[in-house]
Parts: sequence; C-alpha cells; structure tokens
Amino acid sequence: MSVTAIKPASATPGVEHRVRLLPWLIALAVLALLPFGVYPTFVMELMCFSLFACAFNLLLGFGGLLSFGHAAFFGSAAYLAGHAMRDWGLTPELGILFGTAGAALLGLVVGLVAIRRQGIYFAMVTLALAQLVYFACLQLPFTGGEDGLQGIPRGHLLGLIDLSHTVAMGDRQLPLALYYFVMAVTVAGFWLIWRTVNSPFGTVLKAIRENEPRALSLGYRVERYKLAAFVMSASLAGLAGATKSLVMGLASLTDVHWHMSGEVVLMTLLGGMGTLTGPVVGAVTVGVLHHELASLGSWVTVTIGSVFVLCVMAFRRGMVGEIGHRLRRML
Repeated sequence: MSVTAIKPASATPGVEHRVRLLPWLIALAVLALLPFGVYPTFVMELMCFSLFACAFNLLLGFGGLLSFGHAAFFGSAAYLAGHAMRDWGLTPELGILFGTAGAALLGLVVGLVAIRRQGIYFAMVTLALAQLVYFACLQLPFTGGEDGLQGIPRGHLLGLIDLSHTVAMGDRQLPLALYYFVMAVTVAGFWLIWRTVNSPFGTVLKAIRENEPRALSLGYRVERYKLAAFVMSASLAGLAGATKSLVMGLASLTDVHWHMSGEVVLMTLLGGMGTLTGPVVGAVTVGVLHHELASLGSWVTVTIGSVFVLCVMAFRRGMVGEIGHRLRRML
C-alpha cells in the first residue's frame, strides 16, 4: 500500500491578491488622513514632486536613459496649465490636461532629437534643449519673466466642486477638496507607471536597458520603445508640474531651471533607481530636508549634498533598493 505525501494547501489566488494589496491600502488610508495632522499644502507639494520623481524613474530606472532636462516638461506644463486656467478660464481638470498635453508634445520633439544619441551625449542634448525652454519661459510675454506666472486660480472642478473651499478644523482651514483631487491625480499617475512597468512594454523596456544589442537582435524596434518611454515620462512629469501650479497658484522659473532637473535625479538615486517606491521616498526626503532646513539659507544645498553622499556610500542601490536587497538576502 503506497502512502501519498500530503502537501499543505497553498493560499488561493484571491487571498494572495488581497495580501499584496494590503500595504497599498494602508498607504492610501495614511495619505488620506495626513491633512488632519500635517500642513496640507506641504503634503500636496510632496505628492507632486513624488509623481515627478516616479515619472523620471520610468525613464532612467526602467529605460536606462539619463535625462538632464526633465525640468523642461515639469515647468512648461506648469506655465501652460496656469495660463489656461488664469487667462482662458479653463476648469482645473482641463487646464491640467492642457499642460500635460503640452509636455507630451514637447517630449515628442525633444525625444525625436535626443534618442539618436546614447549615454552622456543623450544627457547633454536633453540639457541643451531644456535650457532653450528655460530662456523661452524667461522671454515669452505671458510667463511673467522673473516674477513668474502668478495668481493661478483653483477654480471649480468639473464646474461643480470649488477647489478653493476650506473646512474649519479648530484654528486651521483645510483645503480638503483640493487635497483629495491632488491625491487622486498622484495615485492615478503612480498606478499608470506601475501598470506600464508590469506590462509587456515594460518588460521590453527593461530588456533594452540591460542589453540593447540583444533586444535589437530579437527584432525589437528599440528607438520606438525609447521614444514611447520618453514621451510617457515627459507627460507624467508635465502632469506633476501642472498639478503643482494649481496647488501653489504659481509657475516660476525655478520649475524650468536646470537645478530642478538635477534635483529630480537626486530624488531618484536617493530613494532607489529602478524601484517603484524609491523615488517617492527620495522626493519626500529631499522635500522634508528643504522644509526643515530652510533657516540655513544657502547651506541647505550643502547639507542635502552631504546627506546624498552619505546615503550613496551606505546605500549603493538607494534607500529602498538597498533595504529590498538585504531583505531578499535574509530570506
């Protein structure tokens, strides 16, 4: 008589799916409750920069393309959205879509030129074209020059919900309508990046990053994949910039300056290039350091640079990347 070994029943796919969703649901719940304990405008600004860093990471971390000019898409979308909402009277969602579409078009033009080069040449081309955008924003009449585009209204979402409305909470006024709108935009952008990375397109993109000649030999049209990734990254960066202009009521030259391009590189590398949550951690870290150390003046840059050097030495894969790597080794 043979004895058959009894194997433990594995978890059903439905249970596994719910277990994987649990951390994300907890994160959403925490994010939804944050405005009741933290200054809401600061949190909204962090969300915009987190989306910006995630958009950049889609290009660098998953596509292997280092751009030094991503501020051009972030800032140009902020100007376009702000102008559309302030001077044309567009509703917030239409203004943000207009800014995002402008960033996508600019990304297509820059991408068609830049992807013909590789490595440092690609980075320098993007930086040069971004500087052209910076000087255009400085000279164009509707941008406000060095004063920036001020007085951007929050308006009514879909013509119904007043985004400037605040709710009294003790001695504080909470802009909850605007906060949850920005949260919805950020979550939607993050979901789109997650879906892209985990799609066949994302798999091919990672294959190109790892070994471009091999991807070419397999018959993939590498330049088309690179261009699609570049345009998508530029569009999401534009979405972040347009949303930030709505939050702050301002679009300025800081948004298109090369310093902003360098800062998003710092956020991505600090949090963990090639990870989904690393850029978010990096953006929050840099944003909090800027906020808490603002009293130091120009020493803020030195301090953040020192933190970056220490993190690179201690976490070669970024904070999230290094923690994930060590957990995998332990398991």
